[in-house]
Amino acid sequence: MIDPFPGEVDEALWDEACRRAEAIRGFLIRRSGKVAAGDMTLLAAELEVSRATAFRLIKLFRARGTVMSLVERKPGRPDGRRMLDDKREEIIRTSINRFYLNKNRPGVSQLVRDVQTSCVSAGLKPPHRRTIETRLEDIDLQKRAKRRGEIEIVKRTTAVPGGLTASRPLQIVQVDHTKADIFVVDEETRQPIGRPWLTLAMDVCSRMVTGFYLTMDAPSRLSTSLCLLHSVFDKSPWLREREIVEQWPVAGLPETLHVDNGSDFRSRAFKRGCDDAGVAIDWRPPGEPRFGGHIERLIGTQMGRLHLLPGTTFSNAQELGEYDSKRHSALTLRELERYIALDIVGNYHHSIHRTLGRPPIAVWRDHEGEIPLRLPQDRMRFWLTFLPEQERTLQPTGIHLFGMRYWSAALSADVGTANRRLLVKYDPRDMSRVFVRRPSGNFVEARYADLTLASVTLHEALAARRTLLAKGRREVSTRTIVGTAIEQRKLVDAAVEATGKVRRGRTPIRKAKVNDSDWGSLRGIDSSKPVAFDEDIE
Repeated sequence: MIDPFPGEVDEALWDEACRRAEAIRGFLIRRSGKVAAGDMTLLAAELEVSRATAFRLIKLFRARGTVMSLVERKPGRPDGRRMLDDKREEIIRTSINRFYLNKNRPGVSQLVRDVQTSCVSAGLKPPHRRTIETRLEDIDLQKRAKRRGEIEIVKRTTAVPGGLTASRPLQIVQVDHTKADIFVVDEETRQPIGRPWLTLAMDVCSRMVTGFYLTMDAPSRLSTSLCLLHSVFDKSPWLREREIVEQWPVAGLPETLHVDNGSDFRSRAFKRGCDDAGVAIDWRPPGEPRFGGHIERLIGTQMGRLHLLPGTTFSNAQELGEYDSKRHSALTLRELERYIALDIVGNYHHSIHRTLGRPPIAVWRDHEGEIPLRLPQDRMRFWLTFLPEQERTLQPTGIHLFGMRYWSAALSADVGTANRRLLVKYDPRDMSRVFVRRPSGNFVEARYADLTLASVTLHEALAARRTLLAKGRREVSTRTIVGTAIEQRKLVDAAVEATGKVRRGRTPIRKAKVNDSDWGSLRGIDSSKPVAFDEDIE
């Protein structure tokens, strides 16, 4: 059975798995030693399963540490759960918006009665109370509190300027995007191609940058995910590839991601990937940029560094003056990425932070021994969860993606048998390899079919393809193509007319006479008569 990714799991199954994970996490924290039989009985009752099943779920959770490990795997409907049809889902949504989310603050029991009454009136079977409560839990707590006028909950869930603090590294990591104040140029032509987007992640406690991602594309789930992946894993290989000798010791899963309300942070795939790894997401209030003050100041600092580079746009028109940013642009995206990395690890981390009064790396080193370094138990699966994906059909020549061809010997057995489309995961930062999910559910790494090709980013590959197509279009002679088509049309019309005349009048077609003198001594050969070769003549 194929092991799905969080984004592929049914909503009801995922909700139940989240409930189980929360209960088991609390149980393991409270009872770290030997577990008594009575404790297991209480946990089994909370999970609504037998004691044997409770033991099995704890074993699965300890082994993998993810919500996905608790998703019901049995075929068909899970015990005690029902898949709601669209009509009942609509009734629940309408009742919550109309009846529950208002200043009168009705209770959950009243909401359940309202939903059940509406379902009975429509001739539908009423949903279970737990199903309705799950739909309430899906609503952002602060949004729910504001709609219901629950002032205390709003205050409890709303940060205040300067109030967002963390007592240990990786307790809270803030992430945000900005359009860089600089134009970059193409790798080949060195012509300006636009301003890139920078996604930054920062640890609130130490103010260390945990990771970043630079791209020409607008903020999306992809840029957020790649920034998170850069934050979580060891950066030593990444630094070596860019010939940077300074250390960047930050790695590990954050406890909480503090982000704004952008759609990229709200995508189901991103949320479920974080849930699966035990990373909480805290959305700051919409329209309140001051709640992201830490990361906003860091972004301002980084943009200030870029104002010293050729091609900068500065922060406003007054600073820009008559400076032509495009004409002066000189750095490629790859060169700008290395410049930013150098500035972070060799300058920012070692400079005194105004609020801390110390360099961020010094604060990190102070806490380094106390940091519970939490890495994904299945590193490859965590990585693949956040990578973008496409579906492709396996052809005898391999997997074709973005005009590039990939192959792995492990795919040989699937050629001709995998008629359905296969899931292909790719890293836009390194298109030299992709990961293909075989029909068995396992992923295999496929590399360029041409092993001599160098690694490129997706942006570089697409830009090169556009350049090649544009060159091909310039080389096409439309006049020649059209002229040839007209001559071909005349030839066909003349042939049709000649054939029609002969068939109607049965007039034989006179063969064209061949002038032998034009061909020297070459004449036709009667194949019925033997022809002597030199070897036959004595």
